[in-house]
Amino acid sequence: MLLDASQSQLVLVDYQARLMPAIFENEAVAANAVRLGKMAAMVDVPVWGTEQNPSKLGENLPDIRALCRKTLAKMHFSGVEEGLGEWLRAPAKAAPQGNARSLPKHLQKPQAAAEERNTIVIAGCEAHVCLMQTALDLLEDEFDVWVVTDACGSRTERNRDAAFDRLAGAGAELVTTEMVGFEWLRTAEHPAFRDLQALIR
Repeated sequence: MLLDASQSQLVLVDYQARLMPAIFENEAVAANAVRLGKMAAMVDVPVWGTEQNPSKLGENLPDIRALCRKTLAKMHFSGVEEGLGEWLRAPAKAAPQGNARSLPKHLQKPQAAAEERNTIVIAGCEAHVCLMQTALDLLEDEFDVWVVTDACGSRTERNRDAAFDRLAGAGAELVTTEMVGFEWLRTAEHPAFRDLQALIR
């Protein structure tokens, strides 16, 4: 029941320049998203971003966008509707090369399985719309979903908290930024421990 960095991916949803000023406790929410992205880099967890209708709402905040491998521009509220799930799935195994194709199956060497990272740590805005719809679709696609509550925001506290209630009821784990960081590390002997400590002070 603890997060495992080797099984995790991080998704940062819609921390957009024209949206963030309206978000309740927006400075703390954005700061925690940046912390999450930096913690992910320390433990080799891939980071992905989404942006809702960026021509109208702008790109994600530069500090957040810079932490993401790729950022998905979308019009659907759920990033899964526009291909996020394909980004998060391990690539298909390569076909056998050379003469291996002609061997009977029982003589072929097994292909190395692609690394599965089915635990999705997710945070974003607005919690009750794009974040929630993306997280619910990920659950439906059989990912394990962990929602980082102190890095999520909505324009109102009530909408944000209603999203958390619904997500917990659907099977998502609710966590905080510090929980994620320390679970990814597991031990004070981890090489990144001091850097992570510095991030949260």
